Amino acid sequence: AKADELAARLPKEDYEALRSVSLPNSVMPAMQFNPIPQGFSFPTETSLKMRLVEEVEVPENREELAFYTVGELAYLIKNKEITSLELTQLYLDRLKRYGDTLQCVITITEELALSQAKQADTEIAAGKYKGPLHGIPYGVKDLLSVEGYPTTWGAAPYQEQELAETATVVKRLTEAGGVLVAKLSMGALAWGDVWFGGKTKNPWNLSQGSSGSSAGSASATAAGLVAFSIGTETLGSIVSPSTRCGNSGLRPTYGRVSRHGAMALSWSMDKIGPICRSAQDCSLVFAAIQGPDNIDPTLYEAGFEYEENIDWRSFKVGYVKDWFEGRHNWKKQDSLALETLRMLGADLQEVTWEIDFPVSAMTLTLSAEAAAAFDELTRANKDTMLVRQIENAWPNVFRAARFIPAVEYIQANRIRTLLVQEVHELMKGYDVLVVPSYGGNQLSVTNLTGHPCVVVPSGFREDGTPVSISFLANLFEEGKALSLAHAFQEATDFEDRIPPLFMHSD
Repeated sequence: AKADELAARLPKEDYEALRSVSLPNSVMPAMQFNPIPQGFSFPTETSLKMRLVEEVEVPENREELAFYTVGELAYLIKNKEITSLELTQLYLDRLKRYGDTLQCVITITEELALSQAKQADTEIAAGKYKGPLHGIPYGVKDLLSVEGYPTTWGAAPYQEQELAETATVVKRLTEAGGVLVAKLSMGALAWGDVWFGGKTKNPWNLSQGSSGSSAGSASATAAGLVAFSIGTETLGSIVSPSTRCGNSGLRPTYGRVSRHGAMALSWSMDKIGPICRSAQDCSLVFAAIQGPDNIDPTLYEAGFEYEENIDWRSFKVGYVKDWFEGRHNWKKQDSLALETLRMLGADLQEVTWEIDFPVSAMTLTLSAEAAAAFDELTRANKDTMLVRQIENAWPNVFRAARFIPAVEYIQANRIRTLLVQEVHELMKGYDVLVVPSYGGNQLSVTNLTGHPCVVVPSGFREDGTPVSISFLANLFEEGKALSLAHAFQEATDFEDRIPPLFMHSD
């Protein structure tokens, strides 16, 4: 009788019953993605073995400070050669001067920034120095909530939205003494570089977008409008804009950084990480924001080890030879990057990447989860307010996702379990894997499996725009990829170059 009763019910009635429940974007599904393969052991040790700069001079033209690394700025602030207030005012001025040009700023948090900077100076003067982020101005992608300020998600329907909470990442940076100066643009609902205020620009070429969706974070950092920024990645949104704008970016392991207070796009794929001027800066910021917060249930307790001076001859560094030898846009720069790594002592070992699962098809998990996250927007027809309405944009993706069968969504995630195990078996034989940033299907694969990636500039095209190289590591071993990336940057100067249009002189 019970079976007959269930069979007689109309699916539409069930759907309407489900839709009657209000579901804020912050509510995640009961089913959680598990990135942990069989036989995996979590790293337990936490240590930062790095040599920060031992001497830095204040430049005659103070505007040059805008392009100093976090480590350099930290030295000057700690030694009271500049104040946080002075540095904050410099970045606020640059945000006002260049923000419209780059269309990279949604909200300047001036009142909060000046208050935090004054507090930092007071604490430092009293001998209460908190560490290398103390007094350092930064910006966040505008999907992280900050109480008292709009959190627009880059989308017109949410342009006036204010959330009565502050994201864990922002809280942790505040605890470390950071100074929040701006909420930066993002592609609407975390896609691309087009938002309700325009298209965020690449500081190296204003005729190009900055790529996305961490568009403003990458653009503002590269142009010296913030000392560092926070971005997010679901399927390339740290790697892509960091490549376009010439930044150093870290996409951490899934389950490393709390997403509390962050807009959800895909609960099983979203990751939060730093976009900086150097890999070492990424290490400093990541150390401050990573770890469980007793709120986000997807987080894992794991150590973070970063060691700067490593003998790379003792490390196993792999590279996918086929991707470096195949035809791609910056083959020359990739080849030179490999030569630089060999010069550092890395014994590069050829790796065969044979991941034959239907990876492209598996990204339907992202489409389905994103459509669920913004289902009420779609059903209320407010998706028409989004700027991008082309075929390959969120409004149409959200609508089309309703035709993804639940069975296929589950099957894709079952295949994902096999993918996690296969990538683990491949990666565990190496400390770091060096890959072209868009080589093969690795960007999609590692976003599905949750593996970490460090992306750094590796040269420039003939038109003067940057290109990048990527370093992959095993789950929760960001430190190894960061260490190799830092060594690469010590041997090159690509991260030191400044977009000419933003080199202001007195």
